[in-house]
Amino acid sequence: MLLYITVAVVTILIAGLVKPLPNPANSQIKLPGEITRRQMLNLAGLLFIFTILFVVSAIRLNVGNDYTRYVEFMHLIVHNAYVPTEMGFNGVVRIIYGLSGFENYLLVFAFFSFTTIAVFLWSIYRDSENFGLSFFLFMSFGLYFQSFSTVRYYLALAIALFAIPFVLKKKWVPFILLILLGATFHKSILIVIPLYFLASLKWKKLPLIAAGLFCTTFLFLQDFYLRLLVFVYPTYRDTEYLEGGTSIINIIRCGGILIFSLIYYREAIKDNDRNRFYFYCNLAAFALYTFGSFIPVISRIGFYLTVTHIFFIPALLNRIKDKKMSHIFTALIIAAGILYLAMYLIKAQDAGVRLIPYQTFLFHEMSFQWAY
Repeated sequence: MLLYITVAVVTILIAGLVKPLPNPANSQIKLPGEITRRQMLNLAGLLFIFTILFVVSAIRLNVGNDYTRYVEFMHLIVHNAYVPTEMGFNGVVRIIYGLSGFENYLLVFAFFSFTTIAVFLWSIYRDSENFGLSFFLFMSFGLYFQSFSTVRYYLALAIALFAIPFVLKKKWVPFILLILLGATFHKSILIVIPLYFLASLKWKKLPLIAAGLFCTTFLFLQDFYLRLLVFVYPTYRDTEYLEGGTSIINIIRCGGILIFSLIYYREAIKDNDRNRFYFYCNLAAFALYTFGSFIPVISRIGFYLTVTHIFFIPALLNRIKDKKMSHIFTALIIAAGILYLAMYLIKAQDAGVRLIPYQTFLFHEMSFQWAY
């Protein structure tokens, strides 16, 4: 656990040194002859952060609740057996195993670590109004540490986050193409096509009330919706995936952000398309966690909505005119983030997390006996 705390503290401190540029259009890295001192410092900070996060993730061995399961999937892929994974993941495994000449699962995990962390950092630097705070939330909400498990899903989550600016600019073709790319690694990302489209609309009061009334049907029509889900996803029939379950912590988190955003709705959200999009994402997540606890793998759907919190919270804080209140809310959010991460790391040894003990292939080995 000390390793994870150290990684979080060091990278968050470095992130605090990454400052916004005077002109957001200049956030793109230019040619060496054109780069400014501020861009150079930002680039150095990003590279330090990326290196730390990548190395810790890439050299791990049997860390993550489904690490050995993924190793088994990779073995089955190259032996042309059936696997429930998507073609993008399968293709990466075949290419890496083919180039390596052996079942180099370590390099596969390193590839996903590299890609996932790079896309997340790129998105945060490009889209956040406060990189340091957004990165703090990225770490404190456990997004980095959770990427040690379900590596396909977290790459898809990073791609979904990266695709949001295309939604805000109404560039639907590149948005859908990015989502289809993400679906080759985890098909759950397809849910963001309707969700992000709906969140991009300017909702009036009556449609919102109607949507709220519709959500209440989840309370007494659960069997109907489960049958509908099995019809769409027949592979869920008679499996553990039909087991629902929600998170009180996520309900509290979304509810707290909802109250905070309503307080400053007029000055921060009403006339701001981007913040309104984040507001509706949080509202949808709150409704989903509150009324849809019976929905299978509800957290995977919810994360596509709550991942926007790392942008939404700094954007709200930046628009609080009363600086004293802004400082108070910032302190409360930082305290909540630290508590959230502490609660997550306390459970790091649980079967559903398995971040502890941390092991690396530099000092440990794994052995497998394959059954056919």
